[in-house]
Amino acid sequence: MRINVNQTQCGFVMKNGCYEKMIFAGTYHYPACMGYKVIIEEMRGRVGFKEVPLKVLKEDAAFMSRVTMVEVPEGQLGILYINHAASAVVTDREAAYWNVWEPCELRFIDMREPVMDRNVEKNLLRLIAQQYYKKIEILPGEMGLLYQDNILTDELGPGTYYYWLYARDVLCRIVDLKMKELEISGQEILTADRVGIRLNLTATYRIADPKRLVETIKGVENQLYTRIQLIVREYVGRYRLDEILEQKEAISGFLAQRMREEQEQYCVEVQTIGIKDIILPGEIRDIMNTVLIAEKRAQANVITRREEVASTRSLLNTAKLMDENKTLYKLKELECLERICTQVGNISVAGSGTLIQQLRELMGT
Repeated sequence: MRINVNQTQCGFVMKNGCYEKMIFAGTYHYPACMGYKVIIEEMRGRVGFKEVPLKVLKEDAAFMSRVTMVEVPEGQLGILYINHAASAVVTDREAAYWNVWEPCELRFIDMREPVMDRNVEKNLLRLIAQQYYKKIEILPGEMGLLYQDNILTDELGPGTYYYWLYARDVLCRIVDLKMKELEISGQEILTADRVGIRLNLTATYRIADPKRLVETIKGVENQLYTRIQLIVREYVGRYRLDEILEQKEAISGFLAQRMREEQEQYCVEVQTIGIKDIILPGEIRDIMNTVLIAEKRAQANVITRREEVASTRSLLNTAKLMDENKTLYKLKELECLERICTQVGNISVAGSGTLIQQLRELMGT
């Protein structure tokens, strides 16, 4: 059997299942009938020949002169550099890489320390599988509680962190410290005067003790919702409907103060609690609209009567002045006559000459 080996290749010669030697560029004849088998491989990257154990190949000086043996210690990762560029991650305890046409070098990263060394280049992370490390991102306004093997070891501020997962479990509980809004909607309340109403409320709060919250409370938002709901039912039910409508702001202030007295057990800081909407039954709403219309009509009647009294008083004062001053009385007559004349085209006066003469005198002709 004729074997051709190219310049960048090598051949592993096997006879009857046993390794004999390596061959390089050239032409060879190995009869298959005599038990020969030649496996050709490119001398780049990792050695792929698997017919015999690596221990056997290490006894061949020709093989050892052309490869770099890699042994990765326990608790470390190997980064293989080919042509001075990071190429692959090596995790095998022992491996061989061709070092003929492309120079290769192995560098180690220690995973035994929990915190990833800052000297580890971030571009290497694209080569390292995520099963070996954990990336933690804390945004502004957040805080991270770091647990290693279920033990709290650190509190993390905003930033990006990397931790090795070698022989340990790493967990980060991220707590949002920003102000939050809690909606409490559709709370049905029976007032002191037996009127069923529905309230919509809103509460604002923020986490005050993240560590104790994570360790002692599960579902803080649901617990706050339930507690505010109970306080609203207990307190608002003491008031009559009119009092609730008139004292909405005062009631909101009391609810907020009441929750502040209990906020420590929930690890929060309550800022405000406010009543957004008071929803009345349809019948009550119609009655209140009727009352409102009646009140506005009564107010309008009072204003009308006040204007009528003022107008009458003005007329009385004018009459007194004209009674005391004849000239003013005469001017008022002329003013009235002028208004009449402006409204008609012709004026016909029937009577004696004396009446006509009087009319002419009044009109100034």
